[in-house]
Amino acid sequence: MFFRFSQIFGMNRKFFKDKVMIITGASSGIGLASAKLFASCGAKLALAARSAGKLEEIAAELSKETEVLCVKTDVSVEEDCRSLVEKTVEKFGRIDILVNNAGLSMRAMFRDLDLSVLKTLMDVNYWGTVYCTKYALPYLLETKGSVVGVISIAGYSGLPGRTGYSSSKYAIRGFLDTLRIEHLYDGLHVMVFAPGFTASNVRNAALTADGTAQGKTPRDEGKMMSAEKVAEYLAKGLIRRKSHMILTAIGKLTVFMHNLWPSLTDRLEFSYMAKEPDSPFHK
Repeated sequence: MFFRFSQIFGMNRKFFKDKVMIITGASSGIGLASAKLFASCGAKLALAARSAGKLEEIAAELSKETEVLCVKTDVSVEEDCRSLVEKTVEKFGRIDILVNNAGLSMRAMFRDLDLSVLKTLMDVNYWGTVYCTKYALPYLLETKGSVVGVISIAGYSGLPGRTGYSSSKYAIRGFLDTLRIEHLYDGLHVMVFAPGFTASNVRNAALTADGTAQGKTPRDEGKMMSAEKVAEYLAKGLIRRKSHMILTAIGKLTVFMHNLWPSLTDRLEFSYMAKEPDSPFHK
């Protein structure tokens, strides 16, 4: 993976040398793949997740390549996010890049859904992004750094059976797009980063109607983009200081069609998602 990255970006991998990066949701999936990639490029990492044990295991591996700080963080808790930023600055003295990656999904029809599930997703996905960005912002403005929100195609076009997920990702996009405009002349880089379906454990942890984890994904993850490939695109977006990145052909097509033919896109999305094994639409 790292050799391929150096081939694609050449000497640009030096862009990340000694950059101080905070990555939330760093214990698995896109967050873990990103931590490994940026460590290989010489970035100094502050890794955040709810599992301190997993973080320590990751740090033991990555500390062979770079400096790593692990901070047990529940991004839905404001004080945890404040502490994450403060500990990062205490150790490294600055923040260059914040990657708001921590996220939670769900799978159920809204009519069947306990409203606490929606609140949980907004707390983790949206408020986690807001809290971390709020406390990191003064330092990012000093370094003219980057803040990234990892959303989804569901943040551009509603994903049936995922009302809480889509609404939280739409909210992140609106928040970050507005933040970009507010700081248009301050040198702050704000990127909305939207992978398509990615092979990770996010669907295993997705909440069902009553708030319990579904435990296994209904989708064939072997056909999805790998988390490592997503991390490479994330690096590319940071180097080029992109404002938006939509990955995968189907993701770009979905956003394009949603803007031009929303009613047709609604029907196509319903049909596509209804084909999932044990689809909630069949109830």
